[in-house]
Amino acid sequence: MERTLSKRTKQVSTKPPALEPHTLRILENIQRRILWLATNMIHHANHVRPNSDGTKVGGHQASSASTVTLMTALYFHFLKRGDRVAVKPHSSPIFHSIQYLLGNLPKRYLTMLREYGGLQSYPSRTKDPEHVDFSTGSVGLGIVAPLFASLTQRYLRDHGVAVPERRFVAVVGDAELDEGNVWEALLDEALDGIGQVVWVVDLNRQSLDRVVPGIRAARLKKLFAQNGWRVLEAKYGRKLQELYALPGGDTLRRRIDEMSNEEYQATIRLSGVELRERLLSANEADRNTLALVLAQVPDEELPSVFANLGGHDLEEMCSIFDEVDRDLSRPTVVFAYTIKGWGLPIAGHPLNHSMLLSSEQMEQLRTNFGISDDDIWPDFDTDTPEGVLCQQVARRLDEDAIPPIPTISIPTRVDLSVPNSVSTQDAFGRLLVRFADIPELAQYMVTTSPDVSVSTNLGGWINRMGVYTPHAHVAEYEGEAQRILRWQRSQQGRHIELGISEMNLFMMAGMAGLSYELTGAPLVPIGTVYDPFVLRGLDSFIYAVYSGAKFIVAGTPSGITLAPEGGAHQSTITASVGIELPKLMMAEPCFAGELEWFLLEGVRNCFDREHGRPLYLRLSTRPMNQTHFETAKQRIGVETLYQQVLNGAYRLASWQDAHPELHDAPKVMLCASGTVIPETLEAAELLWREGVAADVINVVSARALYERFVYARRHGDSDPFSWLFADPQRAVPIITIHDAATHALAWFGSVYGARVTSLGVDDFGQSGARDDLYRHFGVDAMSIADAAFRAIDEA
Repeated sequence: MERTLSKRTKQVSTKPPALEPHTLRILENIQRRILWLATNMIHHANHVRPNSDGTKVGGHQASSASTVTLMTALYFHFLKRGDRVAVKPHSSPIFHSIQYLLGNLPKRYLTMLREYGGLQSYPSRTKDPEHVDFSTGSVGLGIVAPLFASLTQRYLRDHGVAVPERRFVAVVGDAELDEGNVWEALLDEALDGIGQVVWVVDLNRQSLDRVVPGIRAARLKKLFAQNGWRVLEAKYGRKLQELYALPGGDTLRRRIDEMSNEEYQATIRLSGVELRERLLSANEADRNTLALVLAQVPDEELPSVFANLGGHDLEEMCSIFDEVDRDLSRPTVVFAYTIKGWGLPIAGHPLNHSMLLSSEQMEQLRTNFGISDDDIWPDFDTDTPEGVLCQQVARRLDEDAIPPIPTISIPTRVDLSVPNSVSTQDAFGRLLVRFADIPELAQYMVTTSPDVSVSTNLGGWINRMGVYTPHAHVAEYEGEAQRILRWQRSQQGRHIELGISEMNLFMMAGMAGLSYELTGAPLVPIGTVYDPFVLRGLDSFIYAVYSGAKFIVAGTPSGITLAPEGGAHQSTITASVGIELPKLMMAEPCFAGELEWFLLEGVRNCFDREHGRPLYLRLSTRPMNQTHFETAKQRIGVETLYQQVLNGAYRLASWQDAHPELHDAPKVMLCASGTVIPETLEAAELLWREGVAADVINVVSARALYERFVYARRHGDSDPFSWLFADPQRAVPIITIHDAATHALAWFGSVYGARVTSLGVDDFGQSGARDDLYRHFGVDAMSIADAAFRAIDEA
């Protein structure tokens, strides 16, 4: 008599059913439909849609298939209204298919994967047509985003903001755990014990080009546990569990457990007869026991039973999610064992990452899945059990409207009183303390820094507002440093101190900068970082900006002006990042007043959720004489100067004011930014004495100027900088001076076709006195004047 697993082993199952049989059948039908839609979406993009330039479109049918079960269980069983999900990048077709079945994505988009105006290759908050909680794609970043989002939620709730308690979920590719930023986040004490976080690891044991060694999973589980995470596992499905519960079943389990990942991946592709012989051939002593256990399963069923891993068993995954929900007081990670390419003919192939099914394979899949050739993009009729469940889930997950952004009065200036000589870094710290005196503003502000709070002048703010900790703080012995700093740690603090990780800094700023979209309550996140190490966190910085976050970050100190520190601590290309990173504002002020105006503009942008942009400030510890700025206010007028500063530049010194007798003399424009303004002013004095009519333009924001220039060119405006360059001066030579790479300002000559000489730092720095380094790199007053003389001679 033919024996089947379901008939002979049901009575020995050790786990109660997580789902009623009819519910399980409905979910299996939905899962099958999701897999078809996702696979067909990729097939259409690569083999059906016209491809005019022949570039490979790509997509990841195998990677999508490995997550179909856990994504089905996640959306149709576990998620509640308000939960936020970061989807594994290569599973985006699964996500889009689910959104289609839930009625959140119009059908026409299914044929537009990776097409202009269509579905992005990886989930995008800002570019996909349906709602996406977290952008993913730069692997490792999207999975830690929910951690920092949960910390932001906890911060808001501890400060009395009435936001609902949401769960933050990440579906993680196991190879993503190779990324260093993941472990930087897990090790950061600021995230200790943060709850309402669930990571589901798609443990298919294959990365782009290899099968991952089996010992790695055990190490990963141990690492998570050691960092305070709750670790759960969905290793085997219910069919295999039933076999394991039989007499001798432990021998089968040991046989499978002891397989290397390479052997397992190869074995799942065997026929039933070949698979049985492979299982029986490992150990002669166990052969008879294994034969008795495997006798419960006919050859034709054996491959599917053998491949019945927990991550592909809907009942097991729903049961695991029920277990997750019982304790979310600390972060939970679920290791869901899966097969890359599950349900497809390429399942388990060691190089299936970028494999695509052929048209013949797709036609066979369509037949196997019962998809009509009249409609290859089917949803479910609303009167079917599957359609009813889709409607129920859609209603369950339907978002409540986010409350309107609060309207607060943000001043254009606070008229900060500073000493006559003060650095922008010092003024930055003073401004934050001044903002603390504005309750309507201070209640939204939160600062953060990767263990450089004192050295970036956050000390005054922290002494006023305290350090945030999500747990009741027990006072410990206070040493001299603690007494001096007077840091009070509590759940009411408004500074989040991170470990030394610039990746974590930008992720914290980014998620706090999305607090309105993720929780319904806005924040004004302000971060500080040593400017050279902006580049260490650049991937996370880009991720935050790409995701649409609104925040402020101060990179300080910057440039070779931090002279004794040497090349390892001297930034040269960060100004270029500030100019070129899309959707960013950037300013490099020289004077405290300029910084005040831009900082307030950055705060204002945090409340403009539609058009606002994050702000990057490039600051310095070099004290600056503030008299020059006060003189400019009197000469230009405060309101006019305010507008010119935000527009990017203003005329700081002019021969017309200082030496009008030079009207017929050779002319030159000195355009400088940031810390080299004093040398530029000194050079102007030298030139005036030598009979050269020199003007000094203070470039506060090269980014703002460049954007204005590009906009003007695109819209036929031939005079974008009329307030800086009077008509007779537009063809005069320009000297740009910058404590940064010269190309950041080298484009100035393109505005009016003038000859340009760019002075700056195009090599690595070194230790030394500031004057020595300025001379070495040619940004001292004499070098600036010499460059002006040469430009005039060559004109």
